[in-house]
Amino acid sequence: MGRAQLFASLVLAISLSSSGVAQSEKSLVGTWRLMSVKSTTVKGEVNPTAFGRSPTGFTTFTSDGRMTLIMSDDGRKPLSVVDRVSAPVEERAQAFATFVAYAGRYTFSGDTVVFHVEAASIQNWVNTDLTRSVTFHNDQVSLRTMTTLKGNALQTIETTWERLH
Repeated sequence: MGRAQLFASLVLAISLSSSGVAQSEKSLVGTWRLMSVKSTTVKGEVNPTAFGRSPTGFTTFTSDGRMTLIMSDDGRKPLSVVDRVSAPVEERAQAFATFVAYAGRYTFSGDTVVFHVEAASIQNWVNTDLTRSVTFHNDQVSLRTMTTLKGNALQTIETTWERLH
């Protein structure tokens, strides 16, 4: 291979790799619909329907570094009254236990996104950072938690999202 060909190959490789990085950063920007939620315990036990067979949710990432995320379990029951404050405490507890929402700023670096939570359905998350590993596959993205305690079990939660066009 001549010097010119070697140089051209090197330039092409660098441009492709740098455009791949730029593409990855842009790939998170947009609105995504929740497809599935899977949990895996540290013992390797997998629950492919951790939020039910048809969970509902959306997440949006803006180009200026803001995000929102909402997720609800499949089969949520409506409250018996319209006023959430006067609903029976058991109904409110069930509604809270089957819904997650948070919003704030985010930073994205290669295969990790960190949510800098400013508002959340779980007040304990406010002013904390939630880290997720990120995996892209075509028009889908998977976000996986670090090992966390949920339902008295150490596990990871993986959500898979489909890009809305």
